[in-house]
Amino acid sequence: MAIGAPPLQRNSSSAARGGVGLLPGRSWIVIGAASLIGLAGYLYPFLLPAVSPAGDRGAHAVDAPLILALVTLLCLVAIVSELSADPAGASAKTIALLGVLVAIDATLRLAPAVLGASPVFPLIVLTGAVFGSAFGFQMGALTILVSAFLTGGIGPWLPYQMLGAGWIGLSAGWLPRLANPRARLGLLALFGALWGLLYGALLNLWFWPFAAPGSDGAAGLYWSPDLGFVETLATYGRFYLTTSLVYDLFRAAGNAALLLLLGGPLLRALERYRSRFQWQPWEPEDDAPTGDPAPHLVS
Repeated sequence: MAIGAPPLQRNSSSAARGGVGLLPGRSWIVIGAASLIGLAGYLYPFLLPAVSPAGDRGAHAVDAPLILALVTLLCLVAIVSELSADPAGASAKTIALLGVLVAIDATLRLAPAVLGASPVFPLIVLTGAVFGSAFGFQMGALTILVSAFLTGGIGPWLPYQMLGAGWIGLSAGWLPRLANPRARLGLLALFGALWGLLYGALLNLWFWPFAAPGSDGAAGLYWSPDLGFVETLATYGRFYLTTSLVYDLFRAAGNAALLLLLGGPLLRALERYRSRFQWQPWEPEDDAPTGDPAPHLVS
């Protein structure tokens, strides 16, 4: 009985070429717009003196609610755009995986945080590092959104938290995938520690201009519309060092410790899922010969 060898085959799906979590161009545009507006929302206390005349600076304090609404809207549009996309028929698998990871991580937010150290951020870092920056952005933003409903943490801070966590996953996808597992784990732990500090420094900015606007007390810790760029930067530096640094150091240490302790097995598990979710049906090569390209095996 002759058994013919199968013809030459190829995987024609974009998922196999690029991996899980790749977004179409429209989603990248939405994510970019949300990030730019989010940066404006974070940094406008520093930019305001440069773009506003001295006599009109106080009026721009009302811009914050508008920025808040735009950030929230674009975050939701980015999420909907990702979930509605169907690259090579892989969206069902991508949505299922994203939903499971988000549900797990959002539930972890119910665990008590110790002075800022939370188990939520390490999984965002690992997901972005394994599945790519686009998938990581959605993982971070959706985790904070879902966990806010679980914990009652819905408020004007929510879009800023979503963007901050989204940027953690986004930038984790840019890290090199080192061949040495220990070196890669050490890099991820360092990355998590740095973001533990940076996340806190960013999140302070959503409320800092409103904490005591125009106050001259408390050693010049608060924002005033009359401050120049350098003065604003120095004032915020004093505010951060005085009110937040110790708290954020605990978050940084917690991120690094959890990544070092649990990152190894979690990385291996996520890599296995990534390889499985990349599988797509195979199709014959267009230029494959019509006859049997290999000798028959005779049994």
